[in-house]
Amino acid sequence: MSARKQELQDRAIVKIAAHLPDLIVYGDFSPERPSVKCFDGVLMFVDISGFTAMTEKFSTAMYMDRGAEQLVEILNYYISAIVEKVLIFGGDILKFAGDALLALWKVERKQLKNIITVVIKCSLEIHGLFEAKEVEEGLDIRVKIGLAAGHITMLVFGDETRNYFLVIGQAVDDVRLAQNMAQMNDVILSPNCWQLCDRSMIEIERIPDQRAVKVSFLKPPPTFNFDEFFTKCMGFMDYYPSGDHKNFLRLACMLESDPELELSLQKYVMEIILKQIDDKQLRGYLSELRPVTIVFVNLMFKEQDKAEVIGSAIQAACVHITSVLKVFRGQINKVFMFDKGCSFLCVFGFPGEKAPDEITHALESAVDIFDFCSQVHKIRTVSIGVASGIVFCGIVGHTVRHEYTVIGQKVNIAARMMMYYPGIVTCDSVTYDGSNLPAYFFKELPKKVMKGVADPGPVYQCLGLNEKVMFGMAYLICNRYEGYPLLGRVREIDYFMSTMKDFLMTNCSRVLMYEGLPGYGKSQVLMEIEYLASQHENHRAVAIALTKISFHQNFYTIQILMANVLGLDTCKHYKERQTNLQNRVKTLLDDKFHCLLNDIFHVQFPVSREMSRMSKTRKQKQLEALFMKILEQTVRQERIIFIIDEAQFVDGTSWAFIEKLIRSMPIFIVMSLCPFSDVPCAAANAIMKNRNTTYITLGTMQPQEIRDKVCVDLSVSSIPRELDSYLVEGSCGIPYYCEELLKNLDQHRVLVFQQAETEEKTNVTWNNMFKHSVRPTEDMNIYTSISEGRKEVCYLAGSVRLKNLSPPASLKEISLVQLDSMSLSHQMLVRCAAIIGLTFTTELLFEILPCWNMKMMIKALATLVESNVFDCFRSSKDLQLALKQNVATFEVHYRSLALKFKDGLTHGEEEGLREMEGDVIECRILRFCRPIMQKTAYELWLKDQKKVLHLKCARFLEENAHRCNHCRNTDFIPYHHFIVDIRLNTLDMDTVKRMVKSQGFKTDEEEVICAKSELPKKQKFPENLSNTEIREKVLHFFDNVILTMRSSPDDIIPLESCQCEELLQIVILPLAQHFVALEENNKALYYFLELASAYLILGDNYNAYIYLGEGERLLKSLTNEHSWSQTFEYATFYSLKGEVCFNMGQMVLAKKMLRKALKLLNRMFPCNLLTLLFQMHVEKNRLFHFMSQHIQEGSLPGKKLAQLYLQASCFSLLWKIYSLNFFFHYKYYGHLAAIMEMNSSLETQNKFQIIKAFLDFSLYHHLAGYQGVWFKYEILVMEQLLNLPMKGEAIEVMAYAADTLGHIKFLTGHLDLAIELGSRAHRMWSLLRNPNKYHMVLCRLSKPLFLKSRYKHLVQVLGWLWDLSVTEEHIFSKAFFYFVCLDIMLYAGFIYRTFEECLEFIHHNEDNRILKFQSGLLLGLYSCIAVWYARLQEWDNFYKFSDKAKNLVTRRTPTVLYYEGISRYMEGQVLHLQKQIEEQAENAQDSGVELLKALETLVAQNTTGPVFYPRLYHLMAYVCILMGDGHSCDFFLNTALELSETQGNLLEKCWLSMSKEWWYSASEFTGDQWLQTVLSLPSWDKIVSGNVTLQEVQKNKFLMRVNILDNPF
Repeated sequence: MSARKQELQDRAIVKIAAHLPDLIVYGDFSPERPSVKCFDGVLMFVDISGFTAMTEKFSTAMYMDRGAEQLVEILNYYISAIVEKVLIFGGDILKFAGDALLALWKVERKQLKNIITVVIKCSLEIHGLFEAKEVEEGLDIRVKIGLAAGHITMLVFGDETRNYFLVIGQAVDDVRLAQNMAQMNDVILSPNCWQLCDRSMIEIERIPDQRAVKVSFLKPPPTFNFDEFFTKCMGFMDYYPSGDHKNFLRLACMLESDPELELSLQKYVMEIILKQIDDKQLRGYLSELRPVTIVFVNLMFKEQDKAEVIGSAIQAACVHITSVLKVFRGQINKVFMFDKGCSFLCVFGFPGEKAPDEITHALESAVDIFDFCSQVHKIRTVSIGVASGIVFCGIVGHTVRHEYTVIGQKVNIAARMMMYYPGIVTCDSVTYDGSNLPAYFFKELPKKVMKGVADPGPVYQCLGLNEKVMFGMAYLICNRYEGYPLLGRVREIDYFMSTMKDFLMTNCSRVLMYEGLPGYGKSQVLMEIEYLASQHENHRAVAIALTKISFHQNFYTIQILMANVLGLDTCKHYKERQTNLQNRVKTLLDDKFHCLLNDIFHVQFPVSREMSRMSKTRKQKQLEALFMKILEQTVRQERIIFIIDEAQFVDGTSWAFIEKLIRSMPIFIVMSLCPFSDVPCAAANAIMKNRNTTYITLGTMQPQEIRDKVCVDLSVSSIPRELDSYLVEGSCGIPYYCEELLKNLDQHRVLVFQQAETEEKTNVTWNNMFKHSVRPTEDMNIYTSISEGRKEVCYLAGSVRLKNLSPPASLKEISLVQLDSMSLSHQMLVRCAAIIGLTFTTELLFEILPCWNMKMMIKALATLVESNVFDCFRSSKDLQLALKQNVATFEVHYRSLALKFKDGLTHGEEEGLREMEGDVIECRILRFCRPIMQKTAYELWLKDQKKVLHLKCARFLEENAHRCNHCRNTDFIPYHHFIVDIRLNTLDMDTVKRMVKSQGFKTDEEEVICAKSELPKKQKFPENLSNTEIREKVLHFFDNVILTMRSSPDDIIPLESCQCEELLQIVILPLAQHFVALEENNKALYYFLELASAYLILGDNYNAYIYLGEGERLLKSLTNEHSWSQTFEYATFYSLKGEVCFNMGQMVLAKKMLRKALKLLNRMFPCNLLTLLFQMHVEKNRLFHFMSQHIQEGSLPGKKLAQLYLQASCFSLLWKIYSLNFFFHYKYYGHLAAIMEMNSSLETQNKFQIIKAFLDFSLYHHLAGYQGVWFKYEILVMEQLLNLPMKGEAIEVMAYAADTLGHIKFLTGHLDLAIELGSRAHRMWSLLRNPNKYHMVLCRLSKPLFLKSRYKHLVQVLGWLWDLSVTEEHIFSKAFFYFVCLDIMLYAGFIYRTFEECLEFIHHNEDNRILKFQSGLLLGLYSCIAVWYARLQEWDNFYKFSDKAKNLVTRRTPTVLYYEGISRYMEGQVLHLQKQIEEQAENAQDSGVELLKALETLVAQNTTGPVFYPRLYHLMAYVCILMGDGHSCDFFLNTALELSETQGNLLEKCWLSMSKEWWYSASEFTGDQWLQTVLSLPSWDKIVSGNVTLQEVQKNKFLMRVNILDNPF
């Protein structure tokens, strides 16, 4: 039976019938319109209050999940129960009117008595439903029922395409009055119903002063059997299901296919419903919260009761209303009798019907309908209410009987305005504001208290579109503020200035057209142009702004321009205008022709006989000739600049006049316009083709300009990075979008403002670590201070999630217009793409599209890419590059782009589309051009539909949710997937095991033990080798590895480079978000932690921080606190937090987080000396035990391995943190952490992890000065490497070892060996195609080459680094490249890249999230610039960059980059000390002492590394000589020289020797010595060409001044 039911329900005729009552489905109506039919019956009117308030609550909610789906669920939860009850009791639902419904029991008059009893029983049971149903929290549902019986008339009316029906008569009026009397849970009988009912069966309660009565309950006699009575009554109902069909609620559910009937029924159903049925979409697809414009039309008749009489009037009104609405895509949703009148509920903006300028069209339609209906015979009063806003549009009711309706406060407001302001067209304030019509088209009305509407706001009367236009009302619509800069339009203004200069110097007309889409800031540009034009003498600027209505008014543009030229716009009375006109035209026009000006300037000159006989065409020519003369006369005295905003609304006659004007006299016209929606007239075409016309296309603003705009608009000195990302991404560079997004945030109180604190005062916590990181450009600072010296910063209110915010209604409307202009299939594609996210792949889209083939999808995507709905990209790198900046903001054309469509041919368009299809096939990554479109389309889905699609996406993505093939598909957090059950796809255990094996992991059950027979014989490093022999053996080993890699690349070298970064964007992040949407929080947490770990690997601390924030929210929602998987996730979370804090230089926080992680991993780290000593003893014994065993692949389960790897990671960071502190006991903590890292790594029994731990342990002992120990572990590393197979991950470990050993040798000052190892690591990583590792090798290799003064090799390395940074868009590599370039200029004595280029790079990228939250590199760049300026004694610039560097000094991280940066920073401070001493500053002595202490502290730290000592001792020597301490100076200088000699640091040695010679010589100091050196610095090209020798270059060193004063102190 259920299969049969499903088959029936799928029939189109059954689906159509579900929208109609039986009265229509089984009706037999005359084809005449109107047609009238009479019958008897009982009417029930059910009103359910509470839904309107609920709709309003949802429509104003803040987040995207505010959901129409919840609304639909709640509405249909209640309404479907009522519908079902009515159908069970034999009723026919005639209409759903919002949250009310009207039902009919149609019977012969003699049966009314019994049927009224049935209907009362039904009514009481409906009330019983609501007593039993659990009411939603905060939802006040009240049901009121009115009943009436008697004679009913049905009227059917409409046209060839649409039919409507009404029930009218006394019974209809009675049932509404009865319902109005009802209170909550009441059933009221109308007087006639009470008269006709079986009074013996009903207990009633009288209503004072009313004939109607209230039902208390039914009181049947004791012997009464209601079931028998009911069955008997239903026998009189024509279409009540019985017999074989008794299980159906409606007979209409069983309709057989009947094309003729189907065609007849279709006329009663809205077109969008028919489209939906044809497209086989689900019912819910049309249910949404949607911005629409409601037009409620009420017609009151002179003879109310005669159906035949009012029928013809309703028919005439309906036909006209339909024809008017059709033009602007409006629709009649409902027609019903309403308080003694007929009401039409018309809606603009239904799904699929959204059009631009909706509100304007709605008002135009309302006025047209009002004018027409007011003339219809028999209609006494026409009242229209227009309201705009978000309402619920959707299918309400039951599966078998439902209707498409609108519910919401705006529907109520429109209805109330219609009733409380009769006889006029009224609108609410939202409609008034959004109409784009001049203010004089409206009149504000006195407020009235309206039933059911708390505060409607101001109400306006729409006066119509035919009012006389008054002067002085066409000025530019936006104001120019002196304190508000015009952002992002510098080149547009410059172009105007140069064109104006050209116009003033020549005698030639100029036309400048600025074209841009709405919201691009054209009016602001013209406002600035008007201001600039009015600043110059000898010319006059006349500026006007047009509106849509201007286009329909003949000669309006010229009328307004001439009124301004003649000074009539400021006249207060027509007599004043008349006097002015007489004075201006008396010499140009005969008195008898003055009346020619009457209509155009609204004056009253006497009409002469000649004028009265003149034709309209001749009058126009006379008028144009007069205006030409006036302008010629004016141009002789002063040049004129006409400025026209919204020039697309210039009328045709005005275009023709302007075209003649620019040919006749020198005039400058500046216009702004949107692209023409239709073909422009011939005159407009001619102007745009004119050789003196320049067409400038306004594009979007750049991200930095949007940033500046936000800071200026909010008057703040900084905004949170999250807010910056939200606005830059959401606005797409469109100023209007940015403003609307800001207004929306302000409305929801998301933004919080506080007094700015200095960075030194700010106490860094995890929550504020990345706050206030986005600032405007420096020239914006004067606009962002509230008052002198007082600055505010912007915060986000706690727990706000910007990415989930619902878009503002204004922007949502723009997206809906675009969405509704598409075909249904394209809409479906866009909506499915919206589920995936902003960025998606064609593979995933194809997976979730219902019933599409690939060819069909590619064709649709090509069309949507062409329409700028989507952008397509070949790779994620292309995508990231595109996101960094918006499209070109300034394009100059000497011929309008608006003319393009005339030149194009259909064949060419098809060719272009085919090309685009090819691009889409190649570009598998697509992205929404505008995020607002994605959010809007996403909100159109219902919750259940979203879940189904999110699940499909998650199932598809999880197969690839790990590292790329190049990285062997492993987890970013080692062995992470063994801990958490994250898979959706159910696989049998054999499949899981195979998959795990392919990923190089071991399952919990399986033990992988290498048989001894399979193991090759262990190779050991020979003993008693000299250092030179060991070195040669090590280098020879790596040479062999490289040779093997080159000789058998297929087995070793990966086929493609690392794709992990792309996978993060297109797989793992979307997957995490899909799981959030599915409320699978443990799975979402897993992937957010993976993301955080991945971004830490990629060096992106900010993104890691963001995704840890997402993870933290999810962790709080988990309930199973005692499970091991959840404990591990907590430990991972704290471990990753600790790593972020470590990278940001927040060591106290990092230590706290890492200790928490270790505690959760059951590896407590001691917190006092007693437990430290005990733990040290235990761990040393464990280390001895592990080291005494042979290291081989073990048999540990995945869960244990995950735990050990995480422990090792925590300990690795901990020993570095403790090494930073030079307090004596801290070195014991550091030593213990290093041993515990070793033990955890050895316990994994994984050779690769053990090798990494050995290298880490060696580095620790190097820095701590334990030579014997580090040497032992380096030998152990080599022994392990010798025994690894030459394939797969082993090769990567060898490359890693070569790189790390080279890095260690650099740190310890073994520069030659560092270069040898680094060169080999470079060759290995270049073959392994991993850009993220390759860039680091190049960076590390460049430093020893630089110190060894091996410049040719260095430049070669820099070339590779530059190529990598460009091809991979790798910002870190590029920043490091410029850091080395600055070092070359400062210390090597030649120029590889100019100082200006380096400085420009810093200016453009200092806010880049990778650099900003990477403490060392930016510190080095700022410090190098500060040193440069200090050497040139440009102290203002020095302070600027030194202060920036100072803010980064506190982020102490034990990395080479940090020490590179801090040594440059200290050099800047030393040079500043020299200035203080020279100026005999009071605190110079204290500054010198502090500086010396800081330098000594750096040398004393374990983590600094001996390679930095020569530079630090050099600076210490200089400080000592400045302070007059020659003895200490000698000591430090000699120490530095000895270290340079030992390390082979030729760069520092040369500089030290020159310093020593200079300081102790009697040479006079010349103040501009460095300036002279800078001016003579040779480029690298000159050195290569042999024009300059390297020996000459070495002399280009900065010599620090010492002979300042004989006795400085």
